[in-house]
Amino acid sequence: MEPLISVIVPVYNAEAFLDQCLQSITTQSYRRLEIIVVDDGSTDSTGEKCDRWAGRDERIRVIHQPNGGHSAARNTALDAMTGELVMMVDSDDVLHPGFAESLLQLLQRDDADIAVGAYIPFYGDKPDFPTVAKPAIHHYNQHEAIMAVFYQQGLTHSPWGRLFKASLFEDIRFPLGIIYEDLAIIYPLLKKCDHIVTTDQVLYGYRQHESNSMRVFSPRRSDVLDVCENLEKDISAHDKRYYKAVCSRSLSAYFNILLLSHQDKNGDYQALQDRCWAGIKRLRWSCLTDPGVRLKNKLGILASLPGRWFLCSVVGRNYQPKP
Repeated sequence: MEPLISVIVPVYNAEAFLDQCLQSITTQSYRRLEIIVVDDGSTDSTGEKCDRWAGRDERIRVIHQPNGGHSAARNTALDAMTGELVMMVDSDDVLHPGFAESLLQLLQRDDADIAVGAYIPFYGDKPDFPTVAKPAIHHYNQHEAIMAVFYQQGLTHSPWGRLFKASLFEDIRFPLGIIYEDLAIIYPLLKKCDHIVTTDQVLYGYRQHESNSMRVFSPRRSDVLDVCENLEKDISAHDKRYYKAVCSRSLSAYFNILLLSHQDKNGDYQALQDRCWAGIKRLRWSCLTDPGVRLKNKLGILASLPGRWFLCSVVGRNYQPKP
C-alpha cells in the first residue's frame, strides 16, 4: 500500500491566502494524504474557511485551539498525525502539483530520511514554477548535512519544502514562544538521519508579503541569537566537530540582526546592537580563517574591520535578508 503522508498546515488569520494554499494541497498528484489544519486561535474568517474545506475533502481534519503560535500549532499536528511520512506547509504558501509525488519518489528510491525540493519566492497570486528537464540530485550523509546547514551551503533549516520520515519527530517538538524554532531543532533532527536527498526541481512557492515575519524587523527576531548561542554551548560540550560551523551560523545571525535593527528607526535597539557587535568581534577572526565559511560572511567580516559605523551605515544601507 502507498504510504500515508501527513500534511501539517498551521494557520492563523490566514483568510487571504488559505484557499489557494489548501487548493494546492488537495490537488496533489499523490492522493494518499492526511491533511491536518490547525487553526491557532484565528480572529478572522480563517476558522470557518477551514471547516468548509473539511466538509469538501474528507482527507482534511481541522483542529481549533487557542492561539499559541506557530510552534504550538505544528506540535498539535505532530501529536495528532498518523502518517508514515510528514510534510509541513505554511498557510500563505503554494505547492507544485507534483510536490508530494516527486519527493516521495526521491525518498523511497534512495532510502532517505528527508527529501528536499527547491523553492521559489513569489509575489502576487501564484508562483511560476519553472520546468527543469533533468533536475540535479544531491546526497548528504548526516555529517555533510549538519555542516551544510550551519555553514549555509546548500541546505536550509526550514521545515517546509521537504518530506520527512515521521519517526524523526517521535521525540522532537518545536520549542514554544520563539521564532527560529526550526533552527532550534535542526541539529537533533539531523542527528537522527543517515541520508538526506535534495533536488533542484522547484516544488514549493514561498509567498513574499509585508507581514512575512522573516522579512521585517521586530525585537522578537533576536530569538535567533539565543538559539545560535545555545547551539554553540551544546555542540561545544557534546560534539566539537561542528563547533566552527555553528560559529559561522552565529556570525550570520549577528550580522543579520545588527543590520536589520539599524534600518529600523522606530525603536531603541542599542543594547541589542551592542550584543551583535560584540558577537561579530568575538567570531570574526576565527571565521575569516575558516575555509568552510561562506563568502558573504567573509565579506561582512572585512566590512566590519573599519568599524561598526561603516558596516551599518554603508554596507547595511540596502541590506535585504534572504528567506
